[in-house]
Amino acid sequence: MVQKLKERKDLLSESQQIHNETFEEIQTERDRVLAEVNELSAACDRAEQELQQGWVEFLGQQTTLTEVVGKYRGKAAPTPVQTQPAVFQPTDTPVPVLGHVRVQSLPSAPIPAAPASSTNAARGRGDCHGYQRQGEHQSHDQRVTFGGEGSGPGQFILPYGVTVSDEGEIFVADFGNQIIQVFTMQGAFVRQFPTVVSGGEKMEPEDVAMDGEGNLWVVGNLSVVTKPADFAVKYSKQGRRLRKFDLQKTEWDRGVAMDTRRNHILITQTICGGGHGKVLVYRPDGTLVRTVGQQQGMKEPWYITVDREGNIFVSDYYNKCVFVYNEDGQFLFQFGGKGRGEGRLKKPRGICTDRAGNIIVADMGNRRVEMFDKTGRFLKHITTDMTEPEAVAMAPQGQLVVTDVEKNTVSIFPTY
Repeated sequence: MVQKLKERKDLLSESQQIHNETFEEIQTERDRVLAEVNELSAACDRAEQELQQGWVEFLGQQTTLTEVVGKYRGKAAPTPVQTQPAVFQPTDTPVPVLGHVRVQSLPSAPIPAAPASSTNAARGRGDCHGYQRQGEHQSHDQRVTFGGEGSGPGQFILPYGVTVSDEGEIFVADFGNQIIQVFTMQGAFVRQFPTVVSGGEKMEPEDVAMDGEGNLWVVGNLSVVTKPADFAVKYSKQGRRLRKFDLQKTEWDRGVAMDTRRNHILITQTICGGGHGKVLVYRPDGTLVRTVGQQQGMKEPWYITVDREGNIFVSDYYNKCVFVYNEDGQFLFQFGGKGRGEGRLKKPRGICTDRAGNIIVADMGNRRVEMFDKTGRFLKHITTDMTEPEAVAMAPQGQLVVTDVEKNTVSIFPTY
């Protein structure tokens, strides 16, 4: 029996080969469709901007929008991908021969769309992985890693914050290059846009979050020494600046999160010199609603997230812990504490939650990403071999996206 098992161990490789071939066809078609959607979306954004500027004659002219829409009007739907499931056929003989794998042809079916989700802090769904693009690294745990240091498309200089849209696009705040870069869930570069504040001035983006309408909120600071300032800026997914408001200048980095239930923007702040931290809650017009965290001795908060119930989670770099508040800003509990043991934190940075309410924390000091339940009880290490894990975000199908500022890379972990 052992000998026969060794002889037929290629069963797994046969099925894996079939899986890879089918998935590559599906992914190629998806990327093509996504590029077309991006082109249409960009044209719509330009048209909306022109209409907002009062161009009444716009509708009566041959515009970029009509050209792009005309290009796709009447175009056939995406070609369904022919899938061929692998079927195992056992052999019923006196000799213990396992059987073989054959491909069963079925009628083609369209690519299923990803299910809708709520906020970036509450995404946890099924996953499909195994496909690897050229130039990507994929280890035994099936993670996909992309990037590297540089200023070209798909390269980073200090990738800080990260968020993922409902459509499965990854938005990375590239601090050093002063841009937001956008990728597919397979690590393919899609586009980028500069984090312009006004008048051509660009800020260094420290974190990024997505609101309930699919727009981005980015926090950062001007790199101009003679004109230091901090801002919160709202962009469309194509990079058009929609709104901004000023923040108190601080030398410590900020995090941003969205409470989509109340349409509030939550931004962390540390007062330099005094080591006093807090969370500022704003309306989209820049009106301050409340402050959170001062009574608990918050020192150096950076990253922040909000779960499906509106609970607020803040990682405090100085206190080596995570503070938890309810939707009204009332303190609930804290967990972590300095150390290397299970459930302890050394330099907590990025934080997010999944659909089940579990809390994921990037612990830069211990070079690992950890999972806690909704009460702060340690569950497991998601990974322990990253150099400097920085920010984390949940993707539409339950994958975890993690930035590494030391290697200037982004990694996508499959469902866990």
